[in-house]
Amino acid sequence: QVQLVESGGGLVQPGGSLRLSCAASGSISSINHMDWYRQAPGKQRELVATVSRSGSTNYLDSVKGRFTISRDNAKNTVYLQMNSLKPEDTAVYYCNAGIYRGTFYGDYWGQGTQVTVSS
Repeated sequence: QVQLVESGGGLVQPGGSLRLSCAASGSISSINHMDWYRQAPGKQRELVATVSRSGSTNYLDSVKGRFTISRDNAKNTVYLQMNSLKPEDTAVYYCNAGIYRGTFYGDYWGQGTQVTVSS
């Protein structure tokens, strides 16, 4: 069994910063990709940022230069540092990871954490 638990969401003013964390636990052999998605009310879930096991990253165009994804492989944890936040960043943020449990591979999701950017 695997669990992904997010933390760090909240209410922040425009221009502010937040740092999200997502820790994976359970019977994990190794973790491939680790990602952050978000879903705003009435919109589809979108991929915000992804980091490979080796540390290669990719970002949604609208967050480039403002958000930074990183991971700590020893802690099975992925982070999302969000700076210069805008109201349009308001959404529920979800982490996703591709996880090996022995020879079994699957994609796992966290429960989501709310980020609200408002004055």
